[in-house]
Amino acid sequence: MSEIILASGSPRRRELLKFITEDFEVCPVDADETIPEHIDTAHATIFLAIMKASACAEKNPDKIVIGCDTTVILDGEIMGKPKNREHAFQMLRKLSGRKHFVSTGVSLQYGTNLVHNLTCVTQVEFYELSDEEINAYLDTGEPFDKAGAYGIQGKGSLLVKGIEGDYFNVVGLPVATLSRELKNFQLKIRNRNHL
Repeated sequence: MSEIILASGSPRRRELLKFITEDFEVCPVDADETIPEHIDTAHATIFLAIMKASACAEKNPDKIVIGCDTTVILDGEIMGKPKNREHAFQMLRKLSGRKHFVSTGVSLQYGTNLVHNLTCVTQVEFYELSDEEINAYLDTGEPFDKAGAYGIQGKGSLLVKGIEGDYFNVVGLPVATLSRELKNFQLKIRNRNHL
């Protein structure tokens, strides 16, 4: 039995977590991802990450649970997953030639009283995109299950002029940061359990 649970069904996060450890279980959480009005844009990702981790940690009090959420933010507006092709087109049109932020919130939880939260933000700049380029990308089918309607690890990479920050954060998990934070979290648990 593994001591770590990834509270996410994302195949991309699963692959990225394997860089840190092969020894984990996957427990997707079916959570309502509606963000309450009192939560501002900057705290939305960590709010959702905590919610997902908490739902899983309650059922697994003796495991380390990793909850995650990634959002694309342009001009203070959260761009979630597109509802349909037209919505995806509008999103990519807005991102064209602009810089935006990708924020990933990660919540590490052990039981109900040991919690460590972190947020990682990366700036992404898109090339100016023609309607033809956008439609060609939409034709790949790649954008429809992704925040901001693109995947930087796939054909969406052809839209990206540059990034400032952690590339893997844009894919969905800030691997290097999480690796260090997870080691510290495991140390805290060991120290507490030896008291």
